[in-house]
Amino acid sequence: MQSCFVPEQEQTLGIVLVPTLSRTQGPWGQALRETQSEQLPHKRAKMCLLLQDRQSLLSSLKKPKLLVGAHSKGTTTVIIILAVVIALIIGFGVSGKRSISVTALTSPGNIGQRGILGCTFEPDIRMGSIVIRWAKAGVAGLVHEFKGGKDHLQEQDALFQGRTAVFADQVIGGNASLELRDVQLSDAGTYRCSVTTARGSGAAVLQYRTGAFSTPKVHVENSSSGDTLQCEAPRWFPRPAVRWTAYSDAGEYLPHVANTSYELNAENITLKVVSFLHNITANATYTCVIENNIAKATGNIKVTDFSVTRGTNLQLVNLNAKSVSSSLPACHWMLLLPLYLLSI
Repeated sequence: MQSCFVPEQEQTLGIVLVPTLSRTQGPWGQALRETQSEQLPHKRAKMCLLLQDRQSLLSSLKKPKLLVGAHSKGTTTVIIILAVVIALIIGFGVSGKRSISVTALTSPGNIGQRGILGCTFEPDIRMGSIVIRWAKAGVAGLVHEFKGGKDHLQEQDALFQGRTAVFADQVIGGNASLELRDVQLSDAGTYRCSVTTARGSGAAVLQYRTGAFSTPKVHVENSSSGDTLQCEAPRWFPRPAVRWTAYSDAGEYLPHVANTSYELNAENITLKVVSFLHNITANATYTCVIENNIAKATGNIKVTDFSVTRGTNLQLVNLNAKSVSSSLPACHWMLLLPLYLLSI
């Protein structure tokens, strides 16, 4: 018979627990009852065997736990993979598109004239899938809508009725620009150009400013008191600043004296600008500069003993717009899901 060492605490445990556990049903109860009826040496030997059986049983119970843990980890991995696959399927089903580049650029609108709100996008040869929407902040209805190759103006705001158009023959090439006729001072504001194609969607936001500007005409007025230059521009708003420059043919700056007046036009918005430069001399170049925050215009005149040469120029202040790609497509967000799940 093999010797068995029973620790003191185990002996005590056996003495305490045997009477209690002997009431247990089944093989363990039967074994304990038999042990209880025997002498102490035999009790210790049998208790030793029971404890060994208990240790073997506990060891065998631990192994399934490891298997359960491995099985649980494998199940979690499978769930993650299935979640990713399902998410990708849903993502491509819901979106199936990407964001496209939309860019806008505009120049100030001239009151009473025709204005252009520029907008371009990535071309798409499938005209039927192109949708262009123009909207203005603070306006309930749309400014203009174009889809399926034609205008859809059912939701157009009354402020823009009869005044808007897109360049339909250029849409397929990526031109979503808006033509705005009879520009009003109230047309100034924030506009959004939104474009959707078979490839995706995108938008651009721009600030549209309105005013009045015109090129000046400069001519010579002869009088007994000396020759005078007159610079006149018919329409400006807001009120511009006017200045003159004068240089001799040798490049020498010439001192000069000018006076400028402003006259309100009939529509009670724009101003007529008239400026005079006195006591001019021959063999010099004079420039009349009219400028406000949306435009700069110049009128040049070169005076010689034998001729007068004129020239004009008008420069508008362009505003770069904000290009806003549409929000990241659902399928792109779904690709980030595995990283999230694995970080949990």
